[in-house]
Amino acid sequence: MRVLVTGGAGYIGSHAVKVLRQSGHEPIVVDNLYRGHREAVPADVPFYHADLADGPMLRQILSRHAIECVMHFAALAYVGESVMEPLKYYANNTAGAISLLDAMRETEIRRLVFSSTCATYGEPERVPIVEMLPQAPINPYGRSKYFVERILADEADADDRFAYAALRYFNVAGAAADGTLGEDHEPETHLIPSVLLTILGRREKITVFGTDYPTPDGTCIRDYIHVEDLCDAHVAAMAALKPGDRRVYNLGIGKGYSVREVIDSAQRVTGRSVKVEYGARRPGDPAVLYADASKIRAELGWEPRYREIDDIVATAWNWFSRHPRGYASG
Repeated sequence: MRVLVTGGAGYIGSHAVKVLRQSGHEPIVVDNLYRGHREAVPADVPFYHADLADGPMLRQILSRHAIECVMHFAALAYVGESVMEPLKYYANNTAGAISLLDAMRETEIRRLVFSSTCATYGEPERVPIVEMLPQAPINPYGRSKYFVERILADEADADDRFAYAALRYFNVAGAAADGTLGEDHEPETHLIPSVLLTILGRREKITVFGTDYPTPDGTCIRDYIHVEDLCDAHVAAMAALKPGDRRVYNLGIGKGYSVREVIDSAQRVTGRSVKVEYGARRPGDPAVLYADASKIRAELGWEPRYREIDDIVATAWNWFSRHPRGYASG
């Protein structure tokens, strides 16, 4: 299948390109390189340095390559930044999706797999989180993604041939098993990369925010899903889409690991110690968040291959130890 991958030079999008090719599909990449890396896209994959706001360019690409499905990853994803610059997030994440959908409608492409987020749930009323829980995002990032989900449903109301899958991610982690792709963010806010960069001497210390949560070791617990497992789920969702489908799935491993457990794992995997500083809780950080991903398992047969935190961290370490400065490492 010919698949347009928006944001295909980013962390998740570049892994999706790799998994699509391994699955026999033909990816075509669009990325504005605001936070993506051209080096993350193989030279023989068609690449367009373009923004989603450029509707005429999108229509040209969709038509030129006779695209059959779109995987939409292109988005800004820093919660704190979204609070400070909400218009930037609504313009990129929400309006960008509208521009993409408009181009798809004009070129009669009616299949989309959307990169959504567990942030659309806000502070859930219970865990594990199931898809039918109320969506009540508490920051502009979560709302920018929630609005896209609503827009997709409205578009499906207007066109009964339009099909979509909205995949709500929990904490995406790890790197390609062969060490060719990984995380390279600036700034880096994710826990696992932050710990590994500290171990590599790129950072002075890792700060743990809150040690008095009602959890076994007092630190927050989160669900970590390996990036390749996540991309496998996208391919499975794409293959399952039929005209008129509206699919919504949580993507996680169904259990959580605490901040302390992640730090301990990184020290085991690397055989090195890390300097840790303990600070106060951050506002709005729930004690425990993890997914119930039984729906996608039951409907699509998807199963994560990486369930143990040491295995996930090991793939990230394989990347960072070879590329301590990301793609600039050469």
